Amino acid sequence: MSIFVDERTKVVVQGLTGGQGRFHGLRNRDYGTQVVAGVTPGKGGTDVEGIPVYDTVAAAVEATGADASFVVVPPRFACDAILESAAAGIAFVVCITEGIPAQDEALTYNRLKQEHPGTRLLGPNCPGIISPGKTNIGITSGDIALPGGPVGIVSRSGTLTYQALHELSQQGVGQTTCVGIGGDPVPGTNFIDCLAAFEADPDTRAVMMIGEIGGSEEERAAAYIAEHLTKPVVAYVAGVTAPPGRKMGHAGAIISGSQGTAQAKMEALAAAGVTVAQNPTEAGEMMVEIVKGLG
Repeated sequence: MSIFVDERTKVVVQGLTGGQGRFHGLRNRDYGTQVVAGVTPGKGGTDVEGIPVYDTVAAAVEATGADASFVVVPPRFACDAILESAAAGIAFVVCITEGIPAQDEALTYNRLKQEHPGTRLLGPNCPGIISPGKTNIGITSGDIALPGGPVGIVSRSGTLTYQALHELSQQGVGQTTCVGIGGDPVPGTNFIDCLAAFEADPDTRAVMMIGEIGGSEEERAAAYIAEHLTKPVVAYVAGVTAPPGRKMGHAGAIISGSQGTAQAKMEALAAAGVTVAQNPTEAGEMMVEIVKGLG
């Protein structure tokens, strides 16, 4: 199985007629994803290589039965696009847009929780989600993913998401689902959401978790793992050598005082029974050994 999305998921691409939307939307379709529609206000009635374009998400949903959205629009339009999808009844929204102000992210997150509790947001500023061999929504290359499980991956870092997939695939270890949650301060989906879904998925037998400096999400995940997870977890936390007070890559990747350090996160995870790696390659090697032991 997979979590959140599968081969039955029908995707509408908001921004399909733009350069990035077209490129990634068509790549997703080429992978096998059911990309059933695009949305660009004012361009309804046109198409992009056979994918019909509508003026609104509501019109696209009515015509195609889409239940997921891929948001590829500039920062000033992204929050409205997310909320438009939710209002149209879309259950799963992937937003790869970066540069959205944290205040706008927080407002959007809270509006979703209060007004559209049936909609899950992945992102913003994330690589998306891939269930190898089934569906790919976002910017992750399908070439580095291997179907067949048994490992689920959840990562704050986009680049390390790709490395985790590649490291495991090179060793012949498949993945059930790989979720890039993004590194912004207010993610729509967090570690615990994904860990809970992997725990409930019978085909996911082990989990790889990739964190980074900043915030307390990894410590919260560690507490959740200690209480609720029965499956082995391998973790890597990026940013051991990051200087305090300097943002490293993501808007959320900043150490403030004694909070958010890689060392503190690694210690919390180790105390929860997680196998903690010192680098991404070691994380892959550790997971390969764990999978061998699963039989």
